[in-house]
Amino acid sequence: MRPSLLLFSLVLPLALPLALPLAAGSALAQASAGADPACAGKPPAALPASLADWRTPDAMEAAGNAKTAAKAALKPGAAVRATLLPTPKVAYPVRPEKPGGTVSYGGLFRFTVAREGVWRVALGSAAWVDVVRDGKAMRSVAHGHGPACSGVRKMVDYRLTPGTYTLQVAANGSDSLTLLVTPQP
Repeated sequence: MRPSLLLFSLVLPLALPLALPLAAGSALAQASAGADPACAGKPPAALPASLADWRTPDAMEAAGNAKTAAKAALKPGAAVRATLLPTPKVAYPVRPEKPGGTVSYGGLFRFTVAREGVWRVALGSAAWVDVVRDGKAMRSVAHGHGPACSGVRKMVDYRLTPGTYTLQVAANGSDSLTLLVTPQP
């Protein structure tokens, strides 16, 4: 046997057990980011008008505390591809019901509601979200999933009055997330 083949046959059995968890972790990251294997090769699903900007997100960095959240200002109806922080680096104004662990990611964002009504938070993953105002988490009025094969994994609706709100994202499985906050008709 040639020396290079001999070395390969000795190293492969040692390297394979190390490579499998990395491949599984990559699949897990894709799943937590909203990638659906059932949608592979299919055209993207049609989106309702309120989610029209979903496929053209702008980049944004999440804030790590309430003082810097104004720098992470969301424009209603405009999607962002947010870079999140490791959970231990986020000081949530209100403790999330599902904060995630030390290996999860999260962050804070601000948005302003101009008119009273139902507002939707759309996410590309199953992360936990809270909408906070004056130190209190608002109660959601509906939960759901986005259209199949759209990349919208989760939608949460809140009845909000005019004012400024903090959006808390917690327990995300990766360090980035597409999100959008939009009023409902």
